[in-house]
Amino acid sequence: MKINIITLFPELIRNYLNDAILAKAITQKKIEVEINSMRDYAEGHYKSVDEMPFGGGDGMVIKAGVLEKALLAIDNAKSKKVIYLSPQGKPWNHDSAKQMAKQNQDCIFICGRYAGIDQRFIDKYVDEEISIGDYVLSGGELAALVLVESVSRMIPGVLGDSQSCVEDSFADGLLEAPQFTRPQVWNEVSVPSVLMSGHHQKIAEWKKQCAYLVTLKKRPDLIHSSVADFDLQKISEFYDSLTAADKKIMGIEDLALRSE
Repeated sequence: MKINIITLFPELIRNYLNDAILAKAITQKKIEVEINSMRDYAEGHYKSVDEMPFGGGDGMVIKAGVLEKALLAIDNAKSKKVIYLSPQGKPWNHDSAKQMAKQNQDCIFICGRYAGIDQRFIDKYVDEEISIGDYVLSGGELAALVLVESVSRMIPGVLGDSQSCVEDSFADGLLEAPQFTRPQVWNEVSVPSVLMSGHHQKIAEWKKQCAYLVTLKKRPDLIHSSVADFDLQKISEFYDSLTAADKKIMGIEDLALRSE
């Protein structure tokens, strides 16, 4: 899978791609990322990429002509999916990353800056707008990197442990169960005993049930899509079986379980 990123600030992208996991994935050709500077296609004596918007506004707008030149300079640009990182786009989530990795389609990410980009470029060239959240950033670079990393994790061979992306939060619609490491007792708080048992089946079941409870506590909005896979009576019995210390360490004291 090849991703081209059109940006006004290539170094912001390049520096992050030196991260160990992504750098290794790129070196091993699991994913290819090419950075394209829109400044190379700037116009006029001052190499301007932006102009004041017609009708007035609170910032500068990147010109359609500059973006068009940068886009069409990419090999086989017309055969690639063009994505504009925008707060007006479709919300990005775990399933989105999974689907993009599965499609394995070459993409071009457009990173806006300032007050955005000329709508005429969007209408002519952009296939999809994607948002990483309901807030505004100074540019699309961080959003582009979010997509690159979340998609790359889904590509076989990128992560050292193939189970990592399977057990991540959201992989099955729920948040991940709490994690603990040595020492066994820290600040007089002990790791839940089941995790010290060495009984892999019991541990797996414990993590599965805890994932549901933690999700219900922190992100109840996610429960509706996963509730069908869980026996609520069994969940309630599991919750009652937890010690007060275990409930406290997971932050799920006085949790109101849904019966519907």
